[in-house]
Amino acid sequence: MRFWHFWLNSFIVSSQYNPPRFVELLMLMLAIAMLGMATILPESPPYLVLGLSLVVGASISILVREAIAPSPQSKITQFTALLLLLISLYGFADLLQTF
Repeated sequence: MRFWHFWLNSFIVSSQYNPPRFVELLMLMLAIAMLGMATILPESPPYLVLGLSLVVGASISILVREAIAPSPQSKITQFTALLLLLISLYGFADLLQTF
């Protein structure tokens, strides 16, 4: 029980310390869950579309945040966000070709 209490308190403190990064983390966690569901249920494209949309939104948010207030590891963060953005746009293009 202490582990969960410590985890919950850490979660609350991190959300108060840096809200944009918290929202981006939440969006990416939901995207992972949606893309996992799309893998398990390949007949239902709404999970895939929602997961890719969340990745695009989080990537753009990360790029804007890094442009406004660069962090010490901004190059790595920008590269990762661009990579995620390109992969998700490729996923959208592939999804459009199937229809």
